[in-house]
Amino acid sequence: MTVTDHSEATVRPPRQSPLGRAWAFVRNGWRGLTSMRTALVLLFLLALAAIPGALLPQRSLNEQKVDKYIADRPVLGQWMDRFELFDVFSSFWFTAVYVLLFISLVGCILPRTVDHYRALRTPPVRVPRNLARLPHHHRVVVDGTVEEITDRARSRLRRWRTEVRPGEHPGEMTLSAEKGYIRELGNLVFHLALVGLLVAIAVGKLFGYEGNVIVVADGGPGFCTTSPAAFDSFRAGNVNDGTGMTPMCVKVKNFRADYLDNGQAEMFTSDISYQAGADLTENTWRDTTIQVNHPLRVGGDRVYLQGHGYAPTFTVTFPNGETRTETMQWQPTDMSTFLSSGVLRIDPPGGMYSTDAERRQNQIAIEGLFAPTAGFHGSLLTSVYPGMTDPAVAVDIYRGDTGLDTGRPQSIFALDQEMVRQGRLAKEARVNLRPGESTTLPSGAEVRFDGAKEFANIQVSHDPAQQWVLVSAVVMMAGLLVSLLVTRRRVWLRVTPEGTVDQRRVVVEMGGLARTDQAGWGGEFDRLRQRLLDASGR
Repeated sequence: MTVTDHSEATVRPPRQSPLGRAWAFVRNGWRGLTSMRTALVLLFLLALAAIPGALLPQRSLNEQKVDKYIADRPVLGQWMDRFELFDVFSSFWFTAVYVLLFISLVGCILPRTVDHYRALRTPPVRVPRNLARLPHHHRVVVDGTVEEITDRARSRLRRWRTEVRPGEHPGEMTLSAEKGYIRELGNLVFHLALVGLLVAIAVGKLFGYEGNVIVVADGGPGFCTTSPAAFDSFRAGNVNDGTGMTPMCVKVKNFRADYLDNGQAEMFTSDISYQAGADLTENTWRDTTIQVNHPLRVGGDRVYLQGHGYAPTFTVTFPNGETRTETMQWQPTDMSTFLSSGVLRIDPPGGMYSTDAERRQNQIAIEGLFAPTAGFHGSLLTSVYPGMTDPAVAVDIYRGDTGLDTGRPQSIFALDQEMVRQGRLAKEARVNLRPGESTTLPSGAEVRFDGAKEFANIQVSHDPAQQWVLVSAVVMMAGLLVSLLVTRRRVWLRVTPEGTVDQRRVVVEMGGLARTDQAGWGGEFDRLRQRLLDASGR
């Protein structure tokens, strides 16, 4: 006879099919993604991912700074560019974290919302058998019947959710009361508002646009938002093609910069005139003033004053007596003193030369440095203060083909050095000039420095969801405060007749429980006890 020891038998679980294993993997992955712990980790990662966007130059804000950063660090800069560290907020990895956080929050909030709705419809928890084991407990004998004491306590707990039930013993009544459901509601509101904030930001990035344009602050023609071509740089949302912009025209009348004694900028102010809506057909101009962080708001668009710089003015008098005057913005190379560099290209007057080839050989190019407050080290020019108190320029003057007719793109801040190397553009003078001073070239042309004007960098920004970002942020703060300040607490009363049921004396046992005592629940329980019991007896 064979005896089998079933105690050592191994029970193998049934093997799952490949489809079942795949479904289990998806289910477990979804549970992990929609957990609150994962949402907090993703929120931390999103904040961490935004740090490079704050510390490194971004192409959407200043492409020239990005190019200079990469040029100064040719190896590291190229690798950083491959990982999109100069386009952080549109990078694939930032977008991935953003989308995962959105999915995690939605998957986490919906079940919690359903649970909270069910909790609101569920009667308060029954009275525990042993109230003496609770952190807060009180027992007292009072005059009155069970019904009188129960009804009196229930009436004094108007703002609590209450439920009266018969007790386990004859004549006994119990009262369950709960308060603080708004704590969970505040938590849900906070997370729902966070989802709304993410949606509003995404909508703004998809349907918004930003355009930057440099305008000389002398009341000139200004610009109109007719098309992206009106801007020096334009960035539209992923589903915005740059059409349908709010019609508007802007003129910049002046620019004022307030500096501290050490040269630090304190405030930028600009007086502008603008047209929008019916003003465009009626040719009516409205005056206003814009400052940093105080934009003009028109039809959902915002007109920001982003920055400023200087635009030197030169007059060239050609040998035949005709003159050409040009004003062109130069790029600040030192933001602390606004030492700026740039170039002007001046074409001879029409009809002065018989052929185009001869005309191109006599174009004038002026390239060099501008200092709003000049400081000289020998013949070397520098700037000692950002305000324009003593302007001067140090320039190289060229004559020849400036490359305006070559069809090749030209930088407005530098000459094409290939034209210089080929000898098509020859240097004729190097001089330092103050306003009103001039120099005469070997060709007989005279170049005079007339001074400089200030230019303003104006940004027109459109964000259709801007107000919803503000509303979501305010609701988030309100929900967070509610969830932090409100405490979930419970109170139970057991009212039992003392002796026989006919006697008008009862034993009242009261217990209280809260999730935390940090909000002063102990003191609240004592005040509640006095209100419910001590006023009824001893």
